[in-house]
Amino acid sequence: MRRGDIYRVFKPHDDPKRYRCYVLVSRQELIDSGYSTVICAPVFTKGRGLSTQIAVGVDEGLKHESWITCDNLRSVAKEQLTQFIGSLSYANLVKLDEALRIALALE
Repeated sequence: MRRGDIYRVFKPHDDPKRYRCYVLVSRQELIDSGYSTVICAPVFTKGRGLSTQIAVGVDEGLKHESWITCDNLRSVAKEQLTQFIGSLSYANLVKLDEALRIALALE
């Protein structure tokens, strides 16, 4: 399990969808720890091209073009992250870092 990995989660939180894909955004140190949850960004099929969204698609293992949305971060139990989909490229990890900085108003 690595930062930038995409997992499909069954019945996440209060989501009306049966499944939702999430991207791990927690630091690797937390992912590797015994802590039971990690921070993830949801993947939606529609996006608006906001600076806090990253376009992803088949290159990352998804079935169609989608958007990682950094304005809607969630804490997800590691035990729910069982259906590995794919991983972000280095270029998309850089975009993810920038989108998280903007979403969290970090300098």
